[in-house]
Amino acid sequence: MKFTIRRAAEEDFPAILALIKELAGYERSPDAVTNTVEQMRGEKDHFRCFVAESAEQGIVGMALYFFAYFTWVGKSIYLEDIIVSRQYRGLKIGSALMNRVMQEAKYENCKRVRWQVLDWNETAISFYRKCGAEINGDWLNCTFDEAGIAAYPDAELRQTPAN
Repeated sequence: MKFTIRRAAEEDFPAILALIKELAGYERSPDAVTNTVEQMRGEKDHFRCFVAESAEQGIVGMALYFFAYFTWVGKSIYLEDIIVSRQYRGLKIGSALMNRVMQEAKYENCKRVRWQVLDWNETAISFYRKCGAEINGDWLNCTFDEAGIAAYPDAELRQTPAN
């Protein structure tokens, strides 16, 4: 199957969201996706995305990322997800998406590209190792979800004047 990698456009958001939901199902969290196409439209300045597209099949994969600033190294890319629809895996689409993200990192003079992988996802771990990624198990994820942010005790927050 022939495919091309291109920057995502707003009209791609429904297909991107469908891939996100497919990934959530694979990662055993099918009900965890609360994002919507409307939300993506409203927050489109906060992320970038490449899509893998086939003339026959439409969008079959994507790599969604954003720029981050890591204190130790500086400007970086945080790769939120690389997703290839299950029936199109093994066709080098993931490699092409990773290559495009790495080209972007070089072009943008990034000092790091970082992402996460579930410790049980051996297929993804193997893919990332083949790409040459360092997989470090020393760090633990720390997360506040929307409810946790809302419940954070305001009384303990210190207001500082804006500069």
